[in-house]
Amino acid sequence: MDGSAEVTERRLRPPSLLLMLAEARSVFELNSSLLLSPLLLQAPRGDGHPVLALPGFLASDLSMAPMRRYLKELGYDAYAWNMGRNFGGVASRRGALRDLLKRVHDSSGRKVSIVGWSLGGIYARDLALQMPDMVRSIITLGSPFANDIRATNATRLYELLSGEAVDDIPEIRAAIAGDMPVPATSIYSRTDGIVNWRTSLLRPSATAENIEVHFASHIGLGVNPAALWAVADRLALPEGEFRPFDRSGPFAIAYGAAENALS
Repeated sequence: MDGSAEVTERRLRPPSLLLMLAEARSVFELNSSLLLSPLLLQAPRGDGHPVLALPGFLASDLSMAPMRRYLKELGYDAYAWNMGRNFGGVASRRGALRDLLKRVHDSSGRKVSIVGWSLGGIYARDLALQMPDMVRSIITLGSPFANDIRATNATRLYELLSGEAVDDIPEIRAAIAGDMPVPATSIYSRTDGIVNWRTSLLRPSATAENIEVHFASHIGLGVNPAALWAVADRLALPEGEFRPFDRSGPFAIAYGAAENALS
């Protein structure tokens, strides 16, 4: 067996109990964003294009409210998903999510950027594959779409509540883990207490990039000030263009080096 086969078959472990318990620090991440809001509002302004915010597993639109408010302040047309609490179902929700994307696209007349937190990011990648003509870019936050995606502390609960086993949809899983037809950014943290960070790594390319946020929690990633700045920076890219994230901004100390993203 060659080395690549061994890597493919190597099983990843979910984050440790210690990291999972440390998720309580998400409260401090939210408070930090509130305190630093004047600085965050110095991020590049938006061009008014629509941004669809998709919540994570077990979360509702309330979890994405700070993100949507921030993006509206920057000039974007931010949309909620309006489907209640996210109990999962990558395959079963495909039709409803396609309809949602089409409504947002048709109402604005413009391509839609999608920001997805955790499971919401998996939905975002699936939508980009299905409807690339309607998607401008996708940004995922702590989303387990690559490698051994069972390496999370939520897999069993996901399968119980969604009625959908992770291994039931291998063709969808393989597609979501691959290259995207639109610009893609994955924001992740090595101290994620729910999702093994290695499952959030996309293959870097001319239109795709990983951005590591130091010491961020999974629950707090969508309200972490450094993550919010990165989201704003990526959304401000002109349609059809992509350039590497500039880590020299006001939150420079919070980001991992680009060349170490896959180490």
